[in-house]
Amino acid sequence: MNPIELKLFSSRVSAICDEMGTVLRRTAFSPNIKDRLDYSCALFSPAGKLFAQAAHIPVHLGSMAFAMESIVENIKWSSGDMLVLNDPYLGGTHLPDVTLVAPVFVEEGRILIGFVANRAHHANIGCDTPGSMPISSSLEEEGLIIPPTLLFKSGELQQDALTLLQMQGGVLSGDFAAQAGSNTLGVQRLQSLLALMTIKDYEQGMKELNDYADRITANTIAGLRVGDYSFTDYLDDDGCGQSTIELALTLRIRSDHLELDFTESSEQVAGNLNCPESVVAAAAFYCVRCLLTEDPPACEGLFRRIHLQTRSGSIVNANRPAAVAAGNVETSSRLVDLVFGALAKALPARIPAASQGTMNNVAMGHIDDETGVRWDYYETLAGGIGGGPTAAGRDAVHSHMTNTLNTPIESLEMHFPLRVHRYTVRRGSGGKGKHDGGAGIAREYEFLDQAQLSLLTERRAISPWGLNGGGQGVQGRNSLNGETLPGKCSVLVKKGDRLLIETPGGGAWGRPSNLKSPD
Repeated sequence: MNPIELKLFSSRVSAICDEMGTVLRRTAFSPNIKDRLDYSCALFSPAGKLFAQAAHIPVHLGSMAFAMESIVENIKWSSGDMLVLNDPYLGGTHLPDVTLVAPVFVEEGRILIGFVANRAHHANIGCDTPGSMPISSSLEEEGLIIPPTLLFKSGELQQDALTLLQMQGGVLSGDFAAQAGSNTLGVQRLQSLLALMTIKDYEQGMKELNDYADRITANTIAGLRVGDYSFTDYLDDDGCGQSTIELALTLRIRSDHLELDFTESSEQVAGNLNCPESVVAAAAFYCVRCLLTEDPPACEGLFRRIHLQTRSGSIVNANRPAAVAAGNVETSSRLVDLVFGALAKALPARIPAASQGTMNNVAMGHIDDETGVRWDYYETLAGGIGGGPTAAGRDAVHSHMTNTLNTPIESLEMHFPLRVHRYTVRRGSGGKGKHDGGAGIAREYEFLDQAQLSLLTERRAISPWGLNGGGQGVQGRNSLNGETLPGKCSVLVKKGDRLLIETPGGGAWGRPSNLKSPD
């Protein structure tokens, strides 16, 4: 393909992912998908290698890129199949993120040319704690574990899968049906593309797209300063008694590849900050992609030169049945800080200070003991971006590993017994420096009914760091009726109680102009 043909090919396959996402959003029922956009869509090769994706959630897409090969191998696929899974130790991230994978066949079902997949967050995944983000110490406490299971076989909905998903009446729930519909459309669109070109040309396009992406990464690495760069950061606590948990990285920049060695990080912990290796890969892939000067195609070729090292049994490569609910959201956010901290030593004029370093997970709901009726609510909250070498950090945005939106107040108050009393920028929470860090937010909820509240938040004890003399961001704070809550906790609340979440600001870059450097 010439460059124009390759660009058109790239745009066509990316557009399929975009349309899959649009269908998923517009047909879903829950605010998590239709309002917060907590979902991702992608295409894969017959071997399970990432081929195209939409600009959705980095932690979803990076982890799928890392784990999909192991998901699709050793399955005898047929046209009309669709697989469902959420097991973090078999290709998932944490239990609320449920993935559906469908093969794409052409030539009347004789030739497998790839897979479509989407991953979406479910606020109720069968956990005893409403919102399915508990203060857990084992995977089983976090909800329903779905191993790779055929949801559809040759187009037929499988009763065994429905039983596993605890669905009645032989039909899928709204959000699962939306995910299945999204994949069905992706299959159709990819088959339509193959009707316009030969299989040989399609395969050649995949190869050239990945090779092009690899050249972009190679050129970027060639411009880095060869050497070893180490950085250490710390998680506040695991919610089960362990605090100041170490995350350590040695970044080895070589002339033609990068080695990211996380083996000196903490042992896996009793709480749920542990994560599978796929989440670590997602953070590493995201950080390297931020370095690329061109807008590259999103495919496996981008990541060929990124080599990961972890230690089995550590917080970044936990062993079953370690709890992982917060690893996907909190530890992944701090792994980005960790990688950027090491990169800042190699590229001091390019890397920003730490952003808020947390997704500020708020989960709540209630289960009526008499009727069994329940409501579940979950959201993540924005905060401050770190200041950079050329500009101040942005205020009140979702940063790095999350790419979601807030839940609009109108949607929240329509669907749940909640009222929002305050939603403002937390002025002054960004670090001070030549380029200040962005400010966090303050969001205050009133409970209109009793509920169980769970919080999984970070940067409540250890501030987001600044760079090159810039000040730290202000730590976040959680409070109920004016009394400070721990960063990770589960409490019962009454009608009329008020919860205030104040999210961290980003660190600043550079010494303030009114301060002199020390002699």
